Amino acid sequence: MVSIIIPAYNEEAKIKDTIEGIKDLSCINEIIVVDDGSSDNTFEIASSYEAVKTYKLDKNMGKGYALNYGLKIAMKNSDVIGFLDADLGKTSREVEKLIYPILNNECDVTIAKFPPAKKKGGFGFVKKLAKSGVKFLTGEELDSTLSGQRVFKKEVLKEFNEIPFGYGVEVGMTIDIINKGYKIKEVLVNMTHNETGRNLKGFIHRGKQFYHINIILIKKILRS
Repeated sequence: MVSIIIPAYNEEAKIKDTIEGIKDLSCINEIIVVDDGSSDNTFEIASSYEAVKTYKLDKNMGKGYALNYGLKIAMKNSDVIGFLDADLGKTSREVEKLIYPILNNECDVTIAKFPPAKKKGGFGFVKKLAKSGVKFLTGEELDSTLSGQRVFKKEVLKEFNEIPFGYGVEVGMTIDIINKGYKIKEVLVNMTHNETGRNLKGFIHRGKQFYHINIILIKKILRS
């Protein structure tokens, strides 16, 4: 039983294509869309699909809350659970590349490795910090520790009371998964989604990421 959880906030422009990309994949048994209090037509579009279980939160609670809401539903019956962003469009279909290594028991967790960004973003400081932090604390060298497109065996998710998403928390979760003895595999996918550019908004976002990843790494170093 494979479930895919899609948290969505004001994604009326992309949610239809994102669902279209995965709704006919034979390896997926359940699609759960959690509308995070959108003010547009995201919920109406998602709920128009009979094959999609759609839920709407009363107000915007953040991606982490929406994911955990969906996770409580998926954990009841699923053996394999994946997280996808709502803005992937039809490239969401690439998630099957993340699912099959789990089904074939090649690993316990897969993480999507995106192709190089089409537009200039930051200067790579956040990515380098995340990569070096994971290497220092686990000995493993991963390139995509910031990616939110992931598929898990249920037993891995049971290790966490809830999924702590936020700026850079994926990095902390990756470290915990490896140190608990689970195997992570990065999979190259041809996915695309909204990118943060080299502008004020983009630099503020990356600054927050850098700060929070630093805090997480310092805490884990002090505990080790």
